[in-house]
Parts: sequence; C-alpha cells; structure tokens
Amino acid sequence: MNRIDEAFTQLEKKNETALVIYLTAGDPDIETTAELVKTIQNAGADIIEVGIPFSDPMADGPTIQRAACRALDNGVTLARVLEMIAELRDELTVPIVLFGYYNPILSFGPKKFASAAAKAGVDGVLVVDLPPEEMNELTRFTEKEGIHFITLVSPVSGGERLAGIIEGASGFLYYVSVTGVTGARDRLPEGLSDDVKQIKEMTVLPVAVGFGVSNPRMVSELGGIADGIVVGSALVDIVEKEGSNKKRLLEEVGGFVSSLKSALISDAPRAMTSD
Repeated sequence: MNRIDEAFTQLEKKNETALVIYLTAGDPDIETTAELVKTIQNAGADIIEVGIPFSDPMADGPTIQRAACRALDNGVTLARVLEMIAELRDELTVPIVLFGYYNPILSFGPKKFASAAAKAGVDGVLVVDLPPEEMNELTRFTEKEGIHFITLVSPVSGGERLAGIIEGASGFLYYVSVTGVTGARDRLPEGLSDDVKQIKEMTVLPVAVGFGVSNPRMVSELGGIADGIVVGSALVDIVEKEGSNKKRLLEEVGGFVSSLKSALISDAPRAMTSD
C-alpha cells in the first residue's frame, strides 16, 4: 500500500485529520532541509510536501518565491532533491510528496523522473501547472511506479472540469481554499465548508485544504471540515527569519508544527468519519 493511503487509513481509525507540511528544498540549504524534514516528522506532521525550487513559481506568493530563489542560488536541482529524499528515507515513516512545476520534470525526463522518484521513496507528486488534459504526460510513468498524482481543485473548478480533475486524481485531492497564490492569511474564506462538502460527495479520496492556512486556530477550524490540512507559507516564513541560526530554526519549526498538530487532536468527530 502506498504510504499516503496508509497514513489516511490510520488517521481515519483514530478519527484525526492529516497535518500536511510544506517546505522548499534547499532553503536555507539542502543539509538543513534534511534536518527540517526530520524535525517536522518528529513534531507530528502526517505528510510532508517537499517543494522543488523553480525560477517561475507562478502559483506561489512572495514567501515561497523568495525561498525558491534562495534554493536556486544554492545550486539545488531536482536531482539533488531526490538524492536528499533517498538519503533520508530510512529515517522517515511519513509519506513524501514532491510539490512543484513541470519544467524541471520535463528537463529531467518524465520516465526517468518517475523511476528515480520511486527509488528515492517518493509517495506522491503534485505538479501545479500540469492540467488534467495533459497530465498523462507524467501519470503514465508515475502510475507504473506506484506514485500517486495529487491534483489541485480550486474554488472556480466546476462542472465537467471538476469531474475530470477528480477522475484523474489519486492519493488525495488538494483543495485550494482561495483564488490567487500561496501565502499566509489570518482567516478562512466564507463558504469553504460547503465547497469541501460538495467535493467530498463526488469522490472517495480524502480532501486536503491548503493555501493560506497559517495558525493553530485555522487548523482547528478546518479539522472538522477537511480530511487533511496543508500549511506551507507560514512555515517557510520561519525558515526565512531564522535560517541563519540552525539551532533556533529547528526549535521554532518543531514548536510551530507541534502547535498545529495539537490543534488537530480532539475528541470531536472529524471529516473522515462524518457523512
């Protein structure tokens, strides 16, 4: 069983929502990223998204754009990210999802990428700019390797397009809670609960909500709505602020992730067990 499937299965048994944490590989450097991944796991994350740095991250806001620039300045490539994951895999129990854009994968070679990702221990890929009409360019290779292809659903997805996105998805659906780019926000958009409920009625896959989630209060609110919650920019903010002091950085990131996980642990029914 793919580790993503196993994670959601085990969380459902415990009536818990998955905490999905994003970080950009190579920020502040690739060695520290490896330590951050272990810290994030140990602090309670259920799934970790590792961002592949790219020069034109059109779906990302300023925080992750700056992180990508720092990583690229450090010479971090897709090949190096895969090497890092392979080096870490024996120390990790959580699923790893690669988050990025198609250009680096296309340059690497889709078939070669799928094989290398599987050997490294990658469990899923999320390619922001590969639409459903073209995703077979990659999924014909990732499916054979047992790697889930995570798809994005936005507030403006609807009708036949939404059905097509859902049909091509595996692992879980990533619901973009706001229109626009990534970035920490201080409140959830109105109508989010109804939107997620509608999507859940159309699929058996777990639905994770991301873009803008930044603090334990928001995570707690989403715990009763979604099957998973993705936090990215708020953590990348910490990396940017504390990147020059590794000890403090690891402490701050560990404390932040722990606070998010604590906000999800409750006796209240969760989305995965409600109907």
